[in-house]
Amino acid sequence: MKVRLSSLIAGAAVAAALTTGVGGQPAAASVARFSGPISQIQHVIIIMQENRSFDSYFGTYPGANGIPMQNGKPLICNPDPTTGKCVRSYHEHTLITDGGPHDSPNFKVDLDSGKMDGFVRSAINGGGRPPEVMAYHDSREVPNYWSYAGRYVLQDEMFSPSTAWSVPEHLYLISQWSAYCSIVGDPTSCRSAFSCCVPQPGGYAWTDITWLLHRSGVSWKYYVFSGMSADVVNPGADGGVNGIYERQDASSASFWNPLPLFADVIADNQLGNIVDGKGFYADAAAGTLPSVSWVVPDATDSEHPPASPAVGMQYVSGLVNAVMAGPDWNTTAIFVTWDEWGGLFDHAVPPRVDWGGYGFRVPALVISPWAKRGYIDHQLLSFDAYDKFIEDAFLGGQRLDPLSDGRPDPRPDVRESYAGLGDLLNDFDFSRGPAAPMLLRNARVILR
Repeated sequence: MKVRLSSLIAGAAVAAALTTGVGGQPAAASVARFSGPISQIQHVIIIMQENRSFDSYFGTYPGANGIPMQNGKPLICNPDPTTGKCVRSYHEHTLITDGGPHDSPNFKVDLDSGKMDGFVRSAINGGGRPPEVMAYHDSREVPNYWSYAGRYVLQDEMFSPSTAWSVPEHLYLISQWSAYCSIVGDPTSCRSAFSCCVPQPGGYAWTDITWLLHRSGVSWKYYVFSGMSADVVNPGADGGVNGIYERQDASSASFWNPLPLFADVIADNQLGNIVDGKGFYADAAAGTLPSVSWVVPDATDSEHPPASPAVGMQYVSGLVNAVMAGPDWNTTAIFVTWDEWGGLFDHAVPPRVDWGGYGFRVPALVISPWAKRGYIDHQLLSFDAYDKFIEDAFLGGQRLDPLSDGRPDPRPDVRESYAGLGDLLNDFDFSRGPAAPMLLRNARVILR
């Protein structure tokens, strides 16, 4: 389902009274930006790819918490109930492979009470190709990602924020919650839920981080590459490697582009900040990148199985190269990650932090002239840490907290304040000058 911006604008009045502030009062005044070393970062860019587990890309990266090995062979296997055999992790040269079911019920099957041995079973039940969920790639298939890890920062404890599929993960990315709201535009009507469908305008009525950014005059853009978005929760039911795809563009609400349906975005007249992805290159070249950017691909470049990891890597490298070649490089932090595991094997048991997560680990990189060189970050992280970093860099530490953010909603907890959450500042070294860019040749610019 898609909702056009003309419909969103028509629904803006419904939400406006509920997003101007508590009791109709004006929103709170801007808060001071943090001073000190973090002030070197004036641009935060989050590049969100699709459906890969940490072990599927970095399971054999030296020094990382990867696939347990003995004498160069994986120790862990998943039983195949149809053959009675156990399928071990294995290196896969082929780029076009299948994933597995990746909704919350299949998360529980994969997890199997912490045994981490249900991935093959889920793939069989979902109609996929079971052995391929145990496959992993390395520097031979995704060399640029390994190069970024070697030069900058690799995070090996980045857990997806929920146990569900793409829509909840993208909602958590921008708002730290996934909910169902029974009344359009009314945040008090929202209750915790894994959203399954794209609602009507204002249907995402709780507060997202753009509310805080707009209130404090912090610029932001959500770059959406036009094309198709994948909807493959169950590979068998959704057509296996062919999948089911829907149109995606900046003017439409879709699985990877939920912001147009947030009531506060509509009421703040910020729909124009959701823009075509091609504009990212021009903004990077002109030095006009906003303070905060999110970048989402179309299906071809997303790495969502069966999309090629190499094609997605070239697209990501093109984005990174554009920043590195532009005037904003010395003041930028780029975070690259993948929204959820896509049914692919990972051996690490995720911690339980609240009703919704965490989900399984995903790959994650930090690319910046201020990033520690060749560093592996073993801190516990999730997408909550991105918002925490943004809030610390631009909002004086204000959190998406209904008790203090000026727009109360009934979210059950404040994810950014979780005591076990790591701090992304640990991935930076501000004691030296900014490092020179590392432009990689295996890159593409998307102009279609």
